[in-house]
Amino acid sequence: MARDTSAQCKQCRREGIKLFLKGERCVTDKCGIDRRGYPPGDHGRGRRRKQSEYLVQLREKQKARRFYGLLEKQFRTYYEIATRQTGMTGVNLLRLLELRLDNVVYRLGFGASRRQARQLIRHGHFRVNGRKVDIPSYRVRADDMITAVAPAGGKLREVIEEATDLTVSVPAWLQADHDNLIGKVLRLPEREDIDIPVQEQLIVELYSK
Repeated sequence: MARDTSAQCKQCRREGIKLFLKGERCVTDKCGIDRRGYPPGDHGRGRRRKQSEYLVQLREKQKARRFYGLLEKQFRTYYEIATRQTGMTGVNLLRLLELRLDNVVYRLGFGASRRQARQLIRHGHFRVNGRKVDIPSYRVRADDMITAVAPAGGKLREVIEEATDLTVSVPAWLQADHDNLIGKVLRLPEREDIDIPVQEQLIVELYSK
């Protein structure tokens, strides 16, 4: 399965914001963007290039894609699905991304990052409505129950509990029971529930060209 193997801290530095790709490291003084808050590369400290309309749109798309840990083809597929749905395409796109199982596991606090959540899912450690699901892109629905299979005292339980300790809050469209490692999708997310700093309209404008 294709995946992005590029340096994660460099992705944050390129976008100029924290993408929270490395879990606990992102909230310590080891965070790459805190130590070197300029873009990577030989010219990272030099004069910034002129921000053309296309570049602004591209950076917004790259930012969203990297937040969710997707490759370009995967991201474009979600956009095409969003265009076929009723409502605003940009909001539809973000909703589709939020409903990915790996993102939901991360949002519930059962993974320190989306990448860790994706790995745990692939290893078969989560159930959706009692059925094992090992596909990170699985799209959850309202009223779905997500359960982590992690026996008390085991290494996996320790990993998930460390992730829950990093969780500041759970979005209003989700409900989490961290003691029993059970989560529920209360409803589909609205735009105000999605806190990533992305201007989705710029992404729509980019792909509409």
